[in-house]
Amino acid sequence: MKGLTSVTVSVPLTIRRRGGRKAIIGPDGVEHQAKAVGDGIIPVSSDPALIKALARGFRWRRMQEEGRYASIRQPATAEKVDRAYVERVLNLTPMPPKEVEALVG
Repeated sequence: MKGLTSVTVSVPLTIRRRGGRKAIIGPDGVEHQAKAVGDGIIPVSSDPALIKALARGFRWRRMQEEGRYASIRQPATAEKVDRAYVERVLNLTPMPPKEVEALVG
């Protein structure tokens, strides 16, 4: 495969939080936000903290089913989080798949 070249494009930009949302500040100082899916940017309306909690819950549940964790204290200790948090997050896992999909976006 002779003749292959690569091109690196560098665009100076800054990401700032504006009212709980992230905005991209371009090199011209103009703030850019996604207005539609056709802009090449998919707007996300779901809560990143909720997605992280769901992912943790399903991972911890799987680890319990595999026998890696025998109690709720073990993932809490391993992840350095409160046992009550692990319980609350694990309570999200029996949710129907359609509801989980709706939350994730």
